[in-house]
Amino acid sequence: MHFFAVIIGLAVGCIVHCLRKGRNPYWILPILVFPLVGSLAYLIVEVLPGLGARREVRLAKAAAVKTIDPEREVRAAQDALDTADTAANRIAMADALAGQARWSEAILHYREAQAKTPLPDRAVQIKLAKATLEAGNPAEARRLLESLPGTHSIAEEDRGRLLLARALADCGEAEEAIALFAEIGERLPGAEAQCRQAALLIEQGREADAVVPLAEAERRARRLDRYERLRDREMYAWAERTLAELRGRGL
Repeated sequence: MHFFAVIIGLAVGCIVHCLRKGRNPYWILPILVFPLVGSLAYLIVEVLPGLGARREVRLAKAAAVKTIDPEREVRAAQDALDTADTAANRIAMADALAGQARWSEAILHYREAQAKTPLPDRAVQIKLAKATLEAGNPAEARRLLESLPGTHSIAEEDRGRLLLARALADCGEAEEAIALFAEIGERLPGAEAQCRQAALLIEQGREADAVVPLAEAERRARRLDRYERLRDREMYAWAERTLAELRGRGL
């Protein structure tokens, strides 16, 4: 009985989808006559291709592949590099290694890519700076970020300055880093700048001052789409938990 109820529900759902989305009405007859087969055929032909075009589905598939076979991108990048040792293939190899947090190896390939590029490449230098920072060398990351080629894009400039603020914090320049996080946090989407600013304020013993950026992070998190929130769920969970704790203490 439950099985037939599921089939009928599936058929009704497919018919409703067909009518609402303006799909070919000829689907309705086979769905009514052969509810299971007709519904499955409709899902395969009309629904699944559309799902594949959605960003959330594409990213979910990529994440699943990465979980099942984490070395896949590295192998593909290595194959391309073995075929042609170009700057683009070096960058792809470094990106694949960075995706696995193999920062020291990624640094080598980013530097090789830089050597093969006649003019300074801002994007590559930012990637190299990030890998250098993650590898535990904030002073070198700071040098790279402070010598970035110019850009006319405010968004690109702010992404570089976000990394610079992180490098400054790791170099012990807390006040300068806090000010920079606050400045770029007004323009950058998401709430990474606010969360990092709050964490640094708390580390400096300024818990009351951390409430404002944490509250802003909470507000922004509510406005993010599901994928963006899921991607940075640990950061937003920390912000929500910490804000609740500070408010509970009357701060």
